[in-house]
Amino acid sequence: MAFLCQRDSYAREFVTTVVSCQPAELQTDGSNGKKEALSGFHVVLEDTLLFPEGGGQPDDRGTINDISVLRVTRRGAQADHFIQTPLAPGSQVQVQVDWERRFDHMQQHSGQHLITAVADSLFGLKTTSWELGRLRSVIELDSPSVTAEQVATIEQSVNEKIRDRLPVSVQELSLDDPEVEKVRGRGLPDDHAGPIRVVTIEGVDSNMCCGTHVNNLSDLQVIKILGTEKGKKNKTNLIFLAGNRVLKWMERSHGTEKALTTLLKCGAEDHVEAVKKLQNSSKLLQKNNLNLLRDLAVHIAHCLRNSPDWGGVVVLHRKEGDSEFMNIIANEIGSEETLLFLTVGDEKGAGLFLLAGPAEAVETLGPRVAEVLEGKGAGKKGRFQGKATKMSRRAEVQVLLQDYVSTQSAEE
Repeated sequence: MAFLCQRDSYAREFVTTVVSCQPAELQTDGSNGKKEALSGFHVVLEDTLLFPEGGGQPDDRGTINDISVLRVTRRGAQADHFIQTPLAPGSQVQVQVDWERRFDHMQQHSGQHLITAVADSLFGLKTTSWELGRLRSVIELDSPSVTAEQVATIEQSVNEKIRDRLPVSVQELSLDDPEVEKVRGRGLPDDHAGPIRVVTIEGVDSNMCCGTHVNNLSDLQVIKILGTEKGKKNKTNLIFLAGNRVLKWMERSHGTEKALTTLLKCGAEDHVEAVKKLQNSSKLLQKNNLNLLRDLAVHIAHCLRNSPDWGGVVVLHRKEGDSEFMNIIANEIGSEETLLFLTVGDEKGAGLFLLAGPAEAVETLGPRVAEVLEGKGAGKKGRFQGKATKMSRRAEVQVLLQDYVSTQSAEE
């Protein structure tokens, strides 16, 4: 038997009975990016309004007696509802669905059926899989390429059918019904039980499907195909939005357009040209800045070399600069007897460092410098450089280097 959410996808709440409630855990993505296990319960109801994940459609969200349902999964002919408060078997409960999420899924799923059918009918482009994403949906087509003209034709055709207000119906067929052979589908799950559910768009398509759908294409409002991307194994991904997602996409795009108009001080039709001019200007400034930085590095190198304090350990820090800046200084100085410790970046935070000098000394001290600065590095032939997270410990590095030089001098 199909769940209530499949028999009536527009139902928003109803009352049913708890069949069982068993302790369970739910694996979730934690704030630190690692998996976290939530303790709770799997509740099975006599019937459910909340769709369990399947057929490329994510599961619903909602409540049972105002208790949030965090996940709904199918187990054979049953649906497990994960909640964190136990419910007594045999008790009556009220189930409510998150309607905004449900209707969005209905629009995207019915939109996928429509696009799939039209792409196949017009161009023989077969759908091999699809994904209902959080912001956009993707249909994988069994073709290495799809032309812009084909995309435009598909989009025009699906929107014509939406305007024709074609009805969408659902029926259940037994496995041995001869009509099953006429229905499009990509096979049944291994644990499938009961009759086969068939979703039909009048005059367009009949397809085996367990998901929730609109009952008329007019509820899709509109479909916008955003374009295509190269898929895996000679396939093409077609990206689309249906219904309210198109309106939200337009709202975001309009907000971006208004912000760019204010920043660029020109109309939307001139945004691209204005950004190109800014990019060219930025490239020129970067080139000039790099040349100045190189000249500065050469100047600093000569000043350090000619300084009365030259020798032993020489230390220099600049907020501006990069690894090339430090290497130019080291190259110009050509230090063979002096330890040169250069750093660039935030004086108290993260940055880059370079240690140059006698090869044996650098090989010994380099890893220790990286350790003090809480960073990582590598080197060879009298150079050791890397990234650091604690530039505030530069003074400790200077003491380390001076102690090494003093020890070497005493031994000589």
